[in-house]
Amino acid sequence: MKLSPRLAALSGAAAAGLIAAGTAAAVQAAPPSPAPDAAQARTLAANSARALVASRPGYLHASSDDAFVQQSVISSEGTQYVPYERTYKGLPVTGGDFVLATDSAGNLKYASVAQQRAIGNLATTPKLTSAAAEKTARAQLKTVSTVEGTKLVVYTLDSAPALAWETTVRGTVADGPSRLTVDVDALTGKVLRTQEHVVRGSGTGAWNGPSPLSLNTTLSGSTYSMKDPTVTNLSCQDSATNTTFSGSDDVWGNGTATNKETGCVDALYGAQTEHKMLSQWLGRNGADGNGGYWPIRVGLNDQNAYYDGTQVQIGKNTAGQWIGSMDVVAHEIGHGIDDRTPGGISGSGTQEFVADTFGAATEWFANQPASYDAPDFLVGEKVNLVGSGPIRNMYNPSALGDPNCYSSSIPSTEVHAAAGPGNHWFYLLAMGSSPTNGQPSSPTCNGSSVTGLGIQKAIKIMYNAMLMKTTSSSYLKYRTWTLQAAKNLYGSTGCTEFNTVKAAWDAVSVPAQSGDPTCSGTTPPPTGSCSGQKLANPGFESGNVSWSASSGVITTSTGQAAHGGSWKAWLDGYGTAHTDTLSQSVTIPSGCRATLTFWLHIDSAESTTTTAYDKLTVKAGSTTLATYSNLNKAAGYVQRSFDVSSLAGTTATISFSGVEDSSLQTSFVIDDTAVTLS
Repeated sequence: MKLSPRLAALSGAAAAGLIAAGTAAAVQAAPPSPAPDAAQARTLAANSARALVASRPGYLHASSDDAFVQQSVISSEGTQYVPYERTYKGLPVTGGDFVLATDSAGNLKYASVAQQRAIGNLATTPKLTSAAAEKTARAQLKTVSTVEGTKLVVYTLDSAPALAWETTVRGTVADGPSRLTVDVDALTGKVLRTQEHVVRGSGTGAWNGPSPLSLNTTLSGSTYSMKDPTVTNLSCQDSATNTTFSGSDDVWGNGTATNKETGCVDALYGAQTEHKMLSQWLGRNGADGNGGYWPIRVGLNDQNAYYDGTQVQIGKNTAGQWIGSMDVVAHEIGHGIDDRTPGGISGSGTQEFVADTFGAATEWFANQPASYDAPDFLVGEKVNLVGSGPIRNMYNPSALGDPNCYSSSIPSTEVHAAAGPGNHWFYLLAMGSSPTNGQPSSPTCNGSSVTGLGIQKAIKIMYNAMLMKTTSSSYLKYRTWTLQAAKNLYGSTGCTEFNTVKAAWDAVSVPAQSGDPTCSGTTPPPTGSCSGQKLANPGFESGNVSWSASSGVITTSTGQAAHGGSWKAWLDGYGTAHTDTLSQSVTIPSGCRATLTFWLHIDSAESTTTTAYDKLTVKAGSTTLATYSNLNKAAGYVQRSFDVSSLAGTTATISFSGVEDSSLQTSFVIDDTAVTLS
């Protein structure tokens, strides 16, 4: 007997057994009534920050010749982050940046300021020529291919304010490619700072799976290309030619890790998965914050991978296999996220741990089976870079020779080794010292016990700390910023998250700072309650929990692809009379706006263009929000969105009911749901 697609998939599943870092400025906030929407909140934040900066508060250390340039407001979980750049007598100030964090009504919550002294009266006529400064900058590299430019700046990082020439050069250093910014004192010729921008670190892939992997590609005429059709600049290319892989069909790779096209399957799939994680977990619009990425290029002739501000290069291991595993690709894109958040790439030995947190979060979001790049806290374990297994261990860095604990020598330690304390902190924050989910125990530097918050809260705290980042970033500053981030995100409901952040930093010996915030545990009514995502297990990645569903609906069956991760809800698809249901109750606080979103893919064998034989009904409480049918079938997922603010002040059931008639299957596949408050 020929099985329907749905029955065949289920049969296969059954056969397999599948059933001073900143300055706090406390302000009494008035209760929002009603809460402003996201656009209004950004406008209020921008206007409030503009007025505050115009008053030149003392913590900005402003001189009379300083001016301030407001950047785009970044919204995250009810907090608005307003970055600023500074100029002095018209010259850009390197180290003059700051970020003002406000609530949705524009009230200041926190000020993160890099510059710690006023510039005063500084002469702006250089004694050193720009050509001489450029020569000094070129001398910092082994070879130089390009000088991108030289400009006069005021330099305020780690020294008394100084006039400087700032030059960016491209070329090579002893261990590979380099894109280096060099600040040279314009009076004495002394090198004040060097900032490295190269931070290393359906198809069949070698590391990701199970195959076939679902890729978003572009069709132009009769030619397909490995270019995302909706995400700016996200493509995978051959690094020998910088040409995007293309072909006459939409089938990519052969599973052989030494094949470049297979390397691109892994790399593009990893990047597109991270893109979903950034959107669904963090509310970020692409790696650069504006919906964009950088091309990924496979073919670097080195045991390496790197991001340099314009591209991601993927090299090979000692066996000649391209190393585009999920955590490696997400790590390199993590450098780009770091680069495109306030303050630029993190310094003082923190940049590699920052990128590692994004690699780990993307692995956990994807939740691939154990035979692929499964969720863990090892870095590069699948690609076996030099034949000796993972390159970093986040739960016990010392197992691979990196320090578990912070000391004053960390900022000058080699950057990958310097990641040890930060990686250790992130593991303790996410999983704790003695996890109960099968992850390994983690030693602490002070003998304490830490109970983790889960990976999603951990990366959310990390990301929101990065939105307060300035050019003065360090481990000590990240302690303060992450504490403030936890307070911004969760302080309205208590101090559990704040105290866990603090305990994790204590456990890796990063000391308390005078600028650290405190948490009292009080809940100001109703401030902060109208934010966050309220559905449990929204992407079904925890399996058949939190939802009420018909048998077999929540599944990892490969008969229909998930939108994100491995699990989804698959209603109907039997080709016989059948009804499937899926529901979850959710509480929406009074006075809040709420939006229901989900991704829906409809696949149908029905050929009619006029008759709705099979139907999916979506309800919020007793209200029908939408009805879909076989007439809505389409390739891929479409995101659906509904305002459910009318349910504020109630506990209501979000429900999906799929009804199929007696022949020709229609599958309604739902994934990555959310009820988001604002």
